[in-house]
This record gives sequence, structure tokens and C-alpha cells, in this order.
Amino acid sequence: MLSVQIFSFNPFQQNTYVIYNEDNQAIIIDPGCYSVAEETALLNFVQVNKLDVVQLINTHCHIDHVLGNRLIAATFSLELFIHPNEEQVLQFAPQAAKMYGIHLEHYSGPLHYLNEGDRVKLGDDELEIILTPGHSPGSICLYSKKDALIIAGDVIFRDSIGRTDLPGGNHAALLESVREKLFTLPDNVTVYPGHGPKTTIGYEKLHNPFFN
Repeated sequence: MLSVQIFSFNPFQQNTYVIYNEDNQAIIIDPGCYSVAEETALLNFVQVNKLDVVQLINTHCHIDHVLGNRLIAATFSLELFIHPNEEQVLQFAPQAAKMYGIHLEHYSGPLHYLNEGDRVKLGDDELEIILTPGHSPGSICLYSKKDALIIAGDVIFRDSIGRTDLPGGNHAALLESVREKLFTLPDNVTVYPGHGPKTTIGYEKLHNPFFN
């Protein structure tokens, strides 16, 4: 069974996720830790719970989701996994940091690619990669059928969707991603978004104003 720990980090109030199993193996998704206090909170959680962090993943590479990549990679001797269409977004991160006036210790290590249908293994558990472009060109979601949960990045939020006015955004593509890739999942699936509170597929199908 997978457990999910949520941290709300950085000036954008971005959700960073630590996914871990009963054997204390863990994946860190979208580390957005920015301040020393935020970095300490994330690393302390790993240490206190004696987690073995085995993978670093970005659902997409907008600045608020990549601020802690370098720290996590260096601390746990990891390399970054993204969708190939996000490499251009990752390369733009230093410029985005300057635009927003924030400091970025940019990850510059090797990249590994996750594509539609790939499986991320964590012991006996797995997360399926679902490609959901629209908010960014290579946005991915990570879906556990067994645990009925999905890490959704900025594709969908409670009562909302991700913005599409940034470079590479496409509003029609985002709506199609949600309708064709997410709303076809069971209603009881818990959605863990990149910002704000968690929700469910069933709730969003009924109440999300962008689809009703």
C-alpha cells in the first residue's frame, strides 16, 4: 500500500509529494522546497521515517515544481525523470526564476524519460504514467490503480484546471487530457494536485466548472 505525504512549498504554494511503501522505499515528486526551512522539513520527514528515496520525478518542469530538484538529486544520489517534451521547459527554468525574482539552484544532471504507459516501480507497487498535455507540453500524471490515487501535477485542481497561458500551454489540449485520460478513471480515485487540496475524479466530473 502506498502512503502519500504532502508539503506545500515556495511562494507559489506548490504541492510536493513523497510517495512511500510499507518497506520505506520512497519517490519524491515535484520537490518545490525553496527556503532553508522548507528544505529541512522535507529532509527531516525522510530521515525521521527512515525512508530510502529511490527516484526523483517531475510531473512537469515549471519553476515552482523544480526548485528542489538539485537538492534532492545531490542528497540522495538521484537523477531526474521527466517526459521528453518537458526538457525544453526545464531548460527555461533559470530564465523563469529571473522573471519571478527568485533564486534557483538549477538541476543540470542526466535526464531520464517517462512516456505514456510506462510503469514506475516502488517495490511491489507501481504507478502508471499518463501523458496529459495542455498545462505544459509533457505534463504527466502518475496513477496507482491498486491504491486508487493519482498524482496529477497542474492538470486539474479541486474545482479548477491548470493555466494554459504559459509557453507551451494549450487550453483545448488540457480539456481533452482531463476528459479522455482522467475522467475515464473510477470516480473514487483520489486526485493529488500540484496546488491546493486533494479531490476525487467523481467530484470533479460533477462539480468542476470547466466541464459543467
